[in-house]
Amino acid sequence: MSRESRAALGRQLLSFVLVGGIGLVVDIVVFNALRTTVLEPSAVHGGPVIAKAISTSLAIIVNWIGNRFWTFRSQRRTDVVREGIEFAVVSAAGMAIALGCLWVSHYLLGYTSIIADNIASNVVGLALGTAFRFALYRWWVFSSRRRRVGAAVPSAASVNEATVAIR
Repeated sequence: MSRESRAALGRQLLSFVLVGGIGLVVDIVVFNALRTTVLEPSAVHGGPVIAKAISTSLAIIVNWIGNRFWTFRSQRRTDVVREGIEFAVVSAAGMAIALGCLWVSHYLLGYTSIIADNIASNVVGLALGTAFRFALYRWWVFSSRRRRVGAAVPSAASVNEATVAIR
């Protein structure tokens, strides 16, 4: 891998982390708001898992917008619906990783405090899910090899060439 390729990967990883940080804030705030109110475990069996599914779903929407328009902007595809579906599939798998960590901690191991739920889902689950999602977003969802001709973000040269060809 060339020095330029490593630098580009580093910039992409940094923007991915920043977008993910915004999504994480959404996820944590919504999770804790639901977990301590309407989905409190003593009131709703499965409340923490339901709260995590809702909060992560909202974070996925935020992350798709940020990753599509910033992190992977030069790799996004013209077929937005397919890209969105693929992003949702990968994100759902990443969410399943976090939900699995939470379920194991809360129900299998018996760590039921709000701190334990946050560590299981927002530390362990987040770390595992983030590595999984970055790899699949980069090499599948936003892969430059899968882009159709006429990328979503045309270069100035291609716009000029098209204008000349029309004339």
